[in-house]
Formats: sequence, structure tokens, C-alpha cells
Amino acid sequence: MSARFIFIAGPCVIESEALLDEVASALAETVSRRKGWDFYFKASFDKANRSAHDSFRGPGLDRGLEMLAKVRKKFGVKVLTDVHAVEHCAAAAQAVDALQIPAFLCRQTDLIQAAATAAKKHGRSLNVKKGQFLAPWDMLNVVEKVEATTGDKKPQWLWLTERGSSFGYNNLVVDMTSFPIMRGHGVPVVFDATHSVQLPGGAAGGKTTGGRREFIAPLSRAAVAVGIDGLFMETHPRPAEAKSDAANAFPLSDVPAFLDRLERVREAAVG
Repeated sequence: MSARFIFIAGPCVIESEALLDEVASALAETVSRRKGWDFYFKASFDKANRSAHDSFRGPGLDRGLEMLAKVRKKFGVKVLTDVHAVEHCAAAAQAVDALQIPAFLCRQTDLIQAAATAAKKHGRSLNVKKGQFLAPWDMLNVVEKVEATTGDKKPQWLWLTERGSSFGYNNLVVDMTSFPIMRGHGVPVVFDATHSVQLPGGAAGGKTTGGRREFIAPLSRAAVAVGIDGLFMETHPRPAEAKSDAANAFPLSDVPAFLDRLERVREAAVG
């Protein structure tokens, strides 16, 4: 287990500059007191994989990257955002510190190659989420695609993220054996604590994703105890008002106490 702990957190989607400032300010202050934590503020400029056609998606590529660059400069934090298309990668890699490929797109070879090329060129990180439909050993193919594209072997700037596996309809489960299996691929492994408790399409007659927020904390403690390299979570100051993933957004005010408990578990696991 590395002394460095990757922590990715922020709202699901860019709703406004005011929300970005509110969340980034609180998270930067919270993480500043934690030794060895490598913080990335996360927000998406476009949520392209919404359940319904009329769901809020965000400000789009140009305006979204501009807003994230302001956060980066104003609060002195690193920033991560999703890319959904090949043409997003070069522009995003110039504006943020880490690119992220959503779970549904983790087998898109052209996208992985473009993101890896842009990440290496600009000295960025690349986080690839494991699809809900894949086994942990299948993610070795992602590692090999990045290696073949960049020439880097087991690049530590490439992260693999577990976000739950489909278990019947509208449900996900987290297999804790996934973490050591994916760590065996030679790159850092992250746990997506909030998307793993989703109930995909499980609300509003399939128009909205549901969630079981009460399981975020216990699953996170279990994953940290197993030995993950980082944690991903979406947080919002007023979860009920969130324009995306409201059912599984973690309350911003509860983050400090949540991280305190995780830190104690991690210290015990490292020891």
C-alpha cells in the first residue's frame, strides 16, 4: 500500500460557478490537514450518459473547461473531469490535471488511446472506470492498450476504478476481491464509493438513477481495509438539490468526519 492516497471528490456535474467554489473551498480545506493525500477536485462538463433525454447535462466542453480552470487557479487544487469522445481529450488535457473515462466507455479503444496520448503529452493522469459489465481481470486489457499507445509499462499515472458490478436489474454489488485482482495489473486502484451504491434506472419509472447513500461509508471502510490506492466520491452541499446523482451524493458537511474514520482504518491497514 502506497503512502500516497489519491482522493477524487466533487459534484457530479458542473451546475454553477458558485457551487464549484463552495465545494472546492470546503474540500481543499479538509484535505489540507491530511498527510500524503493527493487531492483532485472532480466535476463533469457534460453528463452524456443520463437516463432521460431531458436530464441536465452541464455547460458543455468549452465553458466547462473554462470554469474548471478557474477553480484550479483560485483554490490551487488539481482537477479531474470526464471525457466522452476522442475530440474532448486534447482540450481537456490542457485544462485539467486528470482525465477520466466513464465506466460505460471503458472498452472504447479509440477513446482510451486518445486519452492516454493526451495524458502522456501533457503530464496528466488518466482514470479509467471499470464497466459494470466487466470482471476485474478484464481491466488488464485497458492497461495493455495504454501501454501499447504510450510505450509506458505499468504507468503509475494510469488508475483503474472499481464502481460496482451489475447484479440483476437496477442494482450493483461491490466484490472486494476486485481490488487485489486489479492491483495485480501493476497500476493504482481506486474505489468509487458513491456510484457503487447506485440503483441504475431505479427511480422515477426508469427516468432517474436511485441510490443507497447509507452504504457509502461501510463500503468505503471495507475497501480501504482491503488496500486501495485511492477513493472517488461525489459530494454536494445539498444532495436533494443536486442536478445529477442526487440519491447517492454524499453530504458535503459530513465529509470531514467520514475521512477521519477512513484515515484511521487506513493507518491500521498500512500498519
